Amino acid sequence: MDEQRYGEWVAVRRDGFVAELVLDRPKAMNAVSSEMARSIAAACAALADDGSVRAVVLTSTHERAFCVGADLKERNSFSDAEMMRHRPVSRAAYTAVLELPVPAVAAVHGFALGGGYELALSCDVIVADRTAVVGLPEVSVGVIPGGGGTQLLPRRVGAARAAELIFSARRVPAEEAHALGMVDELVAPGEDRTAALELAGRIAANSPVGLRAAKRALRLGHGLDLRAGLEVEDAGWRTIAFSADRAEGVAAFNEKRTPDWPGE
Repeated sequence: MDEQRYGEWVAVRRDGFVAELVLDRPKAMNAVSSEMARSIAAACAALADDGSVRAVVLTSTHERAFCVGADLKERNSFSDAEMMRHRPVSRAAYTAVLELPVPAVAAVHGFALGGGYELALSCDVIVADRTAVVGLPEVSVGVIPGGGGTQLLPRRVGAARAAELIFSARRVPAEEAHALGMVDELVAPGEDRTAALELAGRIAANSPVGLRAAKRALRLGHGLDLRAGLEVEDAGWRTIAFSADRAEGVAAFNEKRTPDWPGE
C-alpha cells in the first residue's frame, strides 16, 4: 500500500482503485487547524486529478475520535481580520471533500462533531461504528455550522429534524443517529474502517466512467423538480453512452466474464 503525506496531519493511502484519505492529528483528536484544512484540500485535489481512483474512504487514526471539528484553540487566538482570512481556507477543505468526483465513504467512530461531522456529511455514505457520537453543536459556542452542515444535514434528515438538531446543539449517539439517517450503516465497535473499505472495494469494482457520471447526476439533480432532474440524468447518460466502459460492460455481461474497465 502506497502512502503520501500532505503536511503533517493528512495522508493518502492507495490500495488498487481505492484511496484512503487519513486524518492523522491524534494529539488534537483531529481538530481542523488552518494547516490541516490546507492539507485536506491539497489531498482532495490530488485525488480528484487521479484517474485511477474510483472510490475514496475518509478515516481517522485516533482511537476515540473521527474529528472533533474546528481547532478552537487556534480560533481563540485569531483577530477578526485573521478570522476573515481563515474562512476561505476552512471552506475550501470541506468543499474539496464534497466535490470529490468519485464516490466517497466516511468511516466514523467516536466523536464526529461540528466540522468533523460536516466532513462526514460531505461524503456520499457514512459508515459508523457503535461508539460514534455525531452532531453540530456550533450554536453552543456562538457560531453556526460553516462546513455545509445547515445545507447537508436537512438533505439527510429533513428540515424540521435538522433544525432541532442544530438549534439544540445536542450530541447524538450512534443508534439514534442511524435511526434518524444521520449515518447510513452501523457496525460493531472498531469495524467502521474495515466496513467502509469493503464497501469502497465493491464500489470500485464498477465502471469508473459510470461511477463519476452517476455521482454527478445524483449531486446535480438533488433538490430539482422531477422534470429538471431527469434532464440532469439524461445529460449524464449521454456522457457515458458511447464510452469504452459502456462497450466493455455490455461485452463482459454477454461473455459472462468480469469487466476489464478501460476507464474512458
